Amino acid sequence: MAPTARPHEGKSRVNTVAKRTVVLLFGGRSSEHGISCVTAAGVLRAIDRSRFDVIPVGITQQGATVLMREDDLAGYRLEAGSLPEVRDNGTRVLWPASVATRSLTLIDESGALRTLGHVDAVLPMLHGPYGEDGTVQGMLDLVDLPYVGSGVLGSALCMDKHAVKTVLAAAGIPVAPWRTVTREQLERDPYLVERLDEGLSYPLFVKPARAGSSVGVSRVIDASGIPGALEVAFAEDRTVLIESGVTGREVEIAVLEGRGDDRPRTSSVIGEIVFTGRDFYDFEAKYLGAAGVELELPARVTGAEFAAIRDAAVHAFEVTQCAGLARIDFFLTADGPVINEINTLPGFTPISMYPRLWEESGLGYTELITELVELAIAKRPAY
Repeated sequence: MAPTARPHEGKSRVNTVAKRTVVLLFGGRSSEHGISCVTAAGVLRAIDRSRFDVIPVGITQQGATVLMREDDLAGYRLEAGSLPEVRDNGTRVLWPASVATRSLTLIDESGALRTLGHVDAVLPMLHGPYGEDGTVQGMLDLVDLPYVGSGVLGSALCMDKHAVKTVLAAAGIPVAPWRTVTREQLERDPYLVERLDEGLSYPLFVKPARAGSSVGVSRVIDASGIPGALEVAFAEDRTVLIESGVTGREVEIAVLEGRGDDRPRTSSVIGEIVFTGRDFYDFEAKYLGAAGVELELPARVTGAEFAAIRDAAVHAFEVTQCAGLARIDFFLTADGPVINEINTLPGFTPISMYPRLWEESGLGYTELITELVELAIAKRPAY
């Protein structure tokens, strides 16, 4: 049986250590840039300043890494029709040149160099490609800089919906039936589009293989909708999944890496996405407050249902070599839980499901951030 949260252990433990310096990394080149900015703003407001000094570092949509002022993040909000953006302010943040140092260097607006000092850990609040997919994790590994969350393999695997479903299915963890297609395959065989639904059950969900926050996802009720849905998905990725709809309740559970040799912990409750007039949990419902979806927290499940979800979540977390944190989404069917996806850097605003699940389990938002940073530092030897 997987252990659940021990809410107060992290709080009492961290009061015995020296103050740390954390890089809060956000923005990025993906279509989820704005969501990342809002997430970072929430973390910055909540992080325990008696425990951590924070260096806010933004990545612009063109890939420039800039030093931000805390005041810049104060105005980041999610509003319909307007998402925040990291602006290029002319600065450049340089990562350590080797494993011999954990000091960051700043090139300021005038071109002058100065050090930003020693960094204990990086807290990536990045979503989507070029942040959640192992790319940033690999860069940080090159210079042995500790960071929150999964490593290169776990990040890349869980970001790729086709690859992770293949691994989960091989491990005996139920997933929805699917098939994968690339734009090149369709160009070689234009009639392939007419066969993409073979063996699958409507409604279908057509989604990019490597994107999050329901960006590029379409719900299709018959074959006539497939070509248009493919174009929407191909705008995000060259590989697209066509997936059978699963009849079941949509539920989510939070997983947190164990300390030392302990197995992963899960929240002691689960949340449920309840549909009251919307077809699926799309971007507008997740982030812009669109009508038709309600969040039930805690969800009403039996003890046996919770145990099945918890055990499947811990198994999936371990099989995919996740670390730090993950929100794992399931369909709760009559035959048991079916995994929908694993989010290695889930939405992390104060109202996002992952921190809310821990809040309901007795681990507050600020304490959760502290525990994640301490987990990252504990995994790597100090200099």
